[in-house]
Amino acid sequence: MITIDPEGSFKRTGLSGLSKSGLTRFLNRAQVAVGLQGDVDVLLSGDATLRRLNKTFRGKNKPTDVLSFPAAENDQHVVGDLAISLETAARQAAAYGHSLRDEVRILLLHGLLHLSGMDHEADQGEMAAREAVLRRELRLSTTLIERATQPKRRRLS
Repeated sequence: MITIDPEGSFKRTGLSGLSKSGLTRFLNRAQVAVGLQGDVDVLLSGDATLRRLNKTFRGKNKPTDVLSFPAAENDQHVVGDLAISLETAARQAAAYGHSLRDEVRILLLHGLLHLSGMDHEADQGEMAAREAVLRRELRLSTTLIERATQPKRRRLS
């Protein structure tokens, strides 16, 4: 289930191009591609909420784009939760020259891979390789891990 935080400070970024039904369809397709069965709850919020969650659960007092919270191993019906900052997603979308919708999809895929147990900070490139394959399969632009090594594109106004 996708929840859009009604009190999120992200409202100024605008939600054009985002629809719960469209994101839910993508989430379902991405879950199948990743090989995850079970419920995934997604919170779309703002930087303030992601900062708070990041500080509480990771000890980092700064906003981030996506956080993943795997479910307990004994819960066979729930995969876990994802939280995405629409403010950060909007900035990243502008920096990389694509839509907010595409950026949220990139973040959903990245978070799902984390829920599947992958960790790009600890592996030897396995998550990056898997994300690149799934990106092509799901028709997404450059993945989160891939673009970390590429320079940002600037939009001409």
